[in-house]
Amino acid sequence: MQMSQEPGDHDIWVEMNTTPLIDVMLVLLVMLIITIPVQTHAIKLALTKSPSHEQLAPPGVVRIQIKADGTVLWNEELVGDQQALESKLRQVAAMANPPEVHLRPHRLARYEHVAKVMAQVQRLGVQKLGIVGHEQFAL
Repeated sequence: MQMSQEPGDHDIWVEMNTTPLIDVMLVLLVMLIITIPVQTHAIKLALTKSPSHEQLAPPGVVRIQIKADGTVLWNEELVGDQQALESKLRQVAAMANPPEVHLRPHRLARYEHVAKVMAQVQRLGVQKLGIVGHEQFAL
């Protein structure tokens, strides 16, 4: 505290010097920041590398492939039209324990074809859908 009483000054000034308090506060803040461990929001996974890009699908998996020209394959068999694909998806959705549906679009396939298949899957109520083959899109 600083009190000023000069010969001609009748007022008492009471001022607290806050500079040391701010310095101590900043040092404590820096110490707190340094001691807090860095929190990451990542999940570390150990992914295995397969010798080939084509992995064998586990049993009970339906593989839908979309070729570059928009043709659709159901477990390596050509699907004639949208109605045939819809009937197969209805059968999968009606099962008591439905298999997973793996959708593998070709990297040159138009988004329109992929979106149509995904919309059919959603509309028909298939719950287990996964998009596989993302390694082809890596740079």
